[in-house]
Amino acid sequence: MIRLYDTIEPNVIDEELLKLAVEEQGPQEAAGQVAKQEGINFKDVRSLQLDFQNILRIDNLWQFVSLTKLQLDNNIIEKIDGLESLVNLVWLDLSFNNIESIEGLDTLVNLEDLSLFSNRIAKMDAMDSLVKLQVFSIGNNMLDNLLNVIYLRRFKFLRSLNLAGNPICEEEDYKLFVTAYLPDLVYLDFRLIDAHTRELGGTKYQYSIYELKHWENQIQSKLEEEQANIAELEKHKAAYVEYLNGPYLFDSLYLEDVEAAKLAYLPGVPELLETYKTKFIAVCQSLFDYGLIQQEKRKAEVALFYECLEEALQDNRAQGLKTIDDFEKIHSEILNTIRNASDLQVVDTKMNECTEEINRLFDVLMTLEMQLVEQLEESINSFERNITDIVGVFVENVQGLMAQCRDLENHHHEKLLEISINTLEKIVKSEFDEDLPDDVRAVFSDKDTVVNAVGASHDIHLLKIDNREDELITKVTSWCTAIVDKVHNDEHNRNRKRVKEINQYVDHLQTELDNFDFGDLID
Repeated sequence: MIRLYDTIEPNVIDEELLKLAVEEQGPQEAAGQVAKQEGINFKDVRSLQLDFQNILRIDNLWQFVSLTKLQLDNNIIEKIDGLESLVNLVWLDLSFNNIESIEGLDTLVNLEDLSLFSNRIAKMDAMDSLVKLQVFSIGNNMLDNLLNVIYLRRFKFLRSLNLAGNPICEEEDYKLFVTAYLPDLVYLDFRLIDAHTRELGGTKYQYSIYELKHWENQIQSKLEEEQANIAELEKHKAAYVEYLNGPYLFDSLYLEDVEAAKLAYLPGVPELLETYKTKFIAVCQSLFDYGLIQQEKRKAEVALFYECLEEALQDNRAQGLKTIDDFEKIHSEILNTIRNASDLQVVDTKMNECTEEINRLFDVLMTLEMQLVEQLEESINSFERNITDIVGVFVENVQGLMAQCRDLENHHHEKLLEISINTLEKIVKSEFDEDLPDDVRAVFSDKDTVVNAVGASHDIHLLKIDNREDELITKVTSWCTAIVDKVHNDEHNRNRKRVKEINQYVDHLQTELDNFDFGDLID
């Protein structure tokens, strides 16, 4: 097969090509000259036309983060890639290229109009993320199976579809099939779908579509269930009690415990283990339920703090704006008096008065800010005490519940050791009639081996319990430290910014006064 670029020199998307394209498509005349002199920021470009450039590969577009329209038609592109950064793209034209498969569109979640007309595509897929797709042109390709159309049912906003020029268009019931399986489609192959065609298609394929909808509903239900489970797990993680509402922690104790699996063959151990598991899971469930309650308390405390914070900021802002408004009225009157004055002594007096008003404004604004700082400092300290106390109580109760888990493990260990020693004694006296696997019987060669096996199992269990306790406590205390630090840092930055704003405003007023134009008075 002879490729087009065997006779045409392939081009690359480089800095020079991009600058030239942006300059040609940008503002002309004076505005264009200014843009050229100051330099073009690719991040601000909204539309880019790169058609008829013999481009073989899409590259170097990562800077065009604001791009909404991109033309790459009439090139020799073989693969869709290099578009990851163009998340704001709405319109994309890749028609008249050599593309063989649809790919590289995962991040283009805002795309509404896509043209892949006249390529070499044989299958429609890998477009799931294009949830806003409205117009799709994939005519003149190699689509030879009508089932490709079913893939497009996921695009709820698709209204215009062009498939003309594909082998599937030669199918006898092509139009009926498409209109039946895409009932919301308005235009097919650039023609309005009439009601008669839509009715015929719906009738012909009604049973197939019924089965398909049933399958789609099942898939949707499973998806919603999975999403709900993920959301629920995230809620548990936020409370630091994930996987404590069931046998997960207990099962993890035995996950890597080879010795426990051997000891489970002993008479009485399965019943002992079941009792242990039931009590252990009950404690974990108590911890889980308590954790969710405490998470709500932490959320409520944080929400209350920010509500009080916002109220204080709004009150302070209102007082500041009123102060400035009152000042500007007086300031304006004084400046008008100065403009209309014919006596230098009056001007001098009013200028001093104006300076005093500016200084008074500065003092009032800074006083308001100092009052706010003191108010917020008290609120922040109160919040820090409250949230630290809430977390502290939570940690204490976690430690208490985890201690119960350790007590259950210790009790189980004692009982298991007792059964194991009794079993050893029976084996030594040849009084043990149960059949045991060879690897299990090897454990009962002597007392030290038995004690070591039971002890190794016990150590693994205690380590798992300790690790889960440490993980939970570390996460919740780290969260507490982080949010308290954030509150302090945010207030520090707010204060610095506000003081800077006041100084800049007052400096501006003073500079404006110093440069005041006295006009005819000086003449």
